[in-house]
Amino acid sequence: MDRGNPAFLDTVRTKLYAAVLSDVLDELGARQQAMAPSMRPLDDGLVLAGFARTGRFEEVTGVAAGENPYELEIRIVDDLEAGDVMVFGCGGSRRIAPWGELLTTAARARGATGAVTDGFVRDVRMIRELRFPVFHGGIAPLDSKGRGKVVAIDVPVDCAGVRVEPGDLVFGDVDGVVVVPRRLETEAIARALAKVSGEDRTREELARGAKLKDVFERHGIL
Repeated sequence: MDRGNPAFLDTVRTKLYAAVLSDVLDELGARQQAMAPSMRPLDDGLVLAGFARTGRFEEVTGVAAGENPYELEIRIVDDLEAGDVMVFGCGGSRRIAPWGELLTTAARARGATGAVTDGFVRDVRMIRELRFPVFHGGIAPLDSKGRGKVVAIDVPVDCAGVRVEPGDLVFGDVDGVVVVPRRLETEAIARALAKVSGEDRTREELARGAKLKDVFERHGIL
C-alpha cells in the first residue's frame, strides 16, 4: 500500500495494532522498535498513526538574555502537515514537559495526527477534550522554559529507547508505541495486514471451541 494514498493512514489506524506491528518487525530483524513500556497514552481509546517529525530536547539551567527558548519548538509545530506525528525526544529527562494544550491545538489545526514524547505532558484535561492522541513518559505541570529546549529539528532522535528518523511511521495504541522504519514499511505493513487476517481466522476457530494446539498447527499464529 502506497503511503501517498490518503487511505494509507486510515487503513493502518483501523486495521492494525501495536502488537502485530511489533511481531512483524521482529520477523524482519528489527527487534528494538517498541518504545519503553512506560510510554502511555493520555486516552486509552485513541489510536495514533502518522509520519514522524522530530525534535531533540536537551536540558538547560536557565534562559539567556534575549533568547527565545521556544524558537525551534515553535518552528516545527508551525510546519506540521496532515498526517504528521510530532516526536520530541527528551533523553529521559525528568525535568521537561514539552507538550501541552496549546501545542496540541496548533498541531491538530494543521492536520497532525498525534504527538509522542518521552518527556512529560501537562494540561491533560484539555488535551483529552480535544481527542488528540498523545503518548508520554509521564504527567507533570513543569514548563520546559529554563529546564530544556529543542536544539535540533527533523533529525534522528532517541525516544524512549527507539531511534526515530524523520518520516518513519509511528503507531500507538493502548499497548504502546511502535516505530516502523521507512525502509521496512512496505514489507511490514503487508505482513501485518496478512497476520491480522490470519488472527481473525484463528480467533473464530478458538471461539468455536477448537484446541489451541490444533489451531496453532494449522495457522502458526499465537
